[in-house]
Amino acid sequence: MKSSPRTVRLELAEPLRISRSTMTARDAVWLTVEHDGLRGHGEAVTSVYYGLGTETLVRLLTAVDLSRFADPESALEALRAGELTASDTPPAVTAAVESALLDLVGKRAGVPVHRLLGTTAPPVAATARTIGITALARAAAEARRLAASGFEVIKVKAGAPDPEDDIERVRVIRDAAPRARLLLDPNGAWSVAQADALLPRFADLGVEAVEQPVPPGDPDALGALAQRAPLPVIADEDAVTLEDVRRLAGRVQGVNVKLAKCGGVHAALRIAELIEGSGTDLMLGCLTASTLGLAPAVHLADQARWADLDGHLLLAHDPWTGIGGTDGVVRASGLAGLGVEEVAARAHVA
Repeated sequence: MKSSPRTVRLELAEPLRISRSTMTARDAVWLTVEHDGLRGHGEAVTSVYYGLGTETLVRLLTAVDLSRFADPESALEALRAGELTASDTPPAVTAAVESALLDLVGKRAGVPVHRLLGTTAPPVAATARTIGITALARAAAEARRLAASGFEVIKVKAGAPDPEDDIERVRVIRDAAPRARLLLDPNGAWSVAQADALLPRFADLGVEAVEQPVPPGDPDALGALAQRAPLPVIADEDAVTLEDVRRLAGRVQGVNVKLAKCGGVHAALRIAELIEGSGTDLMLGCLTASTLGLAPAVHLADQARWADLDGHLLLAHDPWTGIGGTDGVVRASGLAGLGVEEVAARAHVA
């Protein structure tokens, strides 16, 4: 087997502002693994928060030696056993390698990835669509547009300098999309005291759940907050590894699992198994990425209570196709492998 990386630029349709930053574009590295005339693909995206730049991703992906394996099946088995990548390999790199191998193994077997994972019917999920920290009129207009397009779940970013701005943004979104399920995500912007004061007000506005309201690093404080909060609390930045989730299982109402954060599909399945029956539900999240980067998580969508798989919908041009989402629903393809295809005319290759 041989593998090769390719760097691309993913431009957002409009700036996305969250509590700690504003994003207008993101670089991605596509990994292609070839064997016996077939190709499997995976994607890793850059992240300032996780300290991953383009050069680092290319170097680490290139360092994964797949040439020593006779076939992708044995390489995938080595990855699952922790023998393919070094112990300090960033989860995003492991997830991208696993994606390419799963895509290739599925194509060799003639089955979609979800069949490899034991699910017969292609998973389908209503995905949340994110509205960033933006002007009230813009937020209301976007909420109306999303509701008219079929979105049943809207995620609202919070953490503005004045929390009253967050309250008003949720209020106008609720008025504009009265039947939508609302999720809230301050990205750890509030103190515990602020969260205690604000969460009852958001609950009164019909917010269904809140992600990581307080800064990461104190899971005990997050767990205590979740026990007294008037709405479900979902851990995100505090739930990275399996051990993180083990500490929080049964203490928070949800954990947001991103494949780039935990290390891929099989790592996510281990987390799902760990929290089963604990009172903590699974949320499948994502980073801003292309359809290629989102596809592995879509094949797991039947495992989650909440799906937040809209990263590809934030792009000005998605260079891959195959999971849908523009109508508020993402769907795993019945095609072999990940079931995605590159739209060559839209790719912006660096």
